[in-house]
Amino acid sequence: MSNPVLVEVFRGGLVESRHRGAIAVVDTDGAKVLAIGDITKAVFPRSAVKPLQALPLVESGAADGYAFGDEELALACASHSGEPAQVEVVTRMLSKAGLDVSALACGTHWPSSQTAAFALARAGVMPLALHNNCSGKHAGFLSVACTLGVDHRGYWRPDHAVQHHVRAVLEDLTGTPLSDDDRAIDGCSVPTWAIPIANLARAFARFGTGRGLALGRADAAARLRAACARKPWYVAGTGRFCTEVMQLLGRRVLVKTGAEGVFCAALPELGFGIAIKCDDGAGRAAEAIMAALIARFVRLDDVERAIVASFVRPSLRNWNGTEVGSLRVSEAIAAASLQ
Repeated sequence: MSNPVLVEVFRGGLVESRHRGAIAVVDTDGAKVLAIGDITKAVFPRSAVKPLQALPLVESGAADGYAFGDEELALACASHSGEPAQVEVVTRMLSKAGLDVSALACGTHWPSSQTAAFALARAGVMPLALHNNCSGKHAGFLSVACTLGVDHRGYWRPDHAVQHHVRAVLEDLTGTPLSDDDRAIDGCSVPTWAIPIANLARAFARFGTGRGLALGRADAAARLRAACARKPWYVAGTGRFCTEVMQLLGRRVLVKTGAEGVFCAALPELGFGIAIKCDDGAGRAAEAIMAALIARFVRLDDVERAIVASFVRPSLRNWNGTEVGSLRVSEAIAAASLQ
């Protein structure tokens, strides 16, 4: 099955490139609300499932044991920009668990925030694993290991107790048994599991409502959602789509980006979950698609609708700031009928 074009990129009046992909919007039972493209295909969700991977942090008692607040919980769900306040909170998480940066196995890269990266460079300071966008998630995993009383070393390996808990969570929420054949290695070295797009959407519908989850797991999901809604800056960072959308819409929407054109969301008021996969891995296209789906499904006032619309059709500018084109969500999304 060939996926349809979902986003067109215009330069001047001509289409310069096209992004194909698939979209699933489903309810907590997995019933389709809207489906475009091949939503049965298994994809690696990458960082889009970080909120789900954070559930053991609350369920294990680690979040309470270390007195983690909204900032820590939001960072456990985050692909953060490596800005100073974010790094400070990750450092605090590790310290509460009696650890330091040497315990992190996520690897090191420069902050995705240019401001933060330039500040380090000007100071002659090299980045640390703390600046890795996944360091909050890893600090959460380490906290779980310490709470469980198991050796925190190797916490990222598939055979470690922490990753067994994460795998069980993903199987529960997605309704998908995960075999070793479904496993690969994520950018931060933890396991990433191939999951059908429709099942990813179902997982976020359940995460967003608690329906179909055991009481303790439903409570943990609600706590993580609330933390992300109250502290959305810690989920991404300055000027980032996830942060700006959740600052705008609060508890009505939880959105989380993943690498390679994956984007997921929970719409708690409607009981829907969304999963998007762009075939070519384009994050810019996935953002525009997610904005279009939010505009279609979420109750918005005039101000909110105008802001969301700016994400649906963002302009493209050159290095002089001159507008040279735009992204446009294709008619395939608007024309798709609800099921």
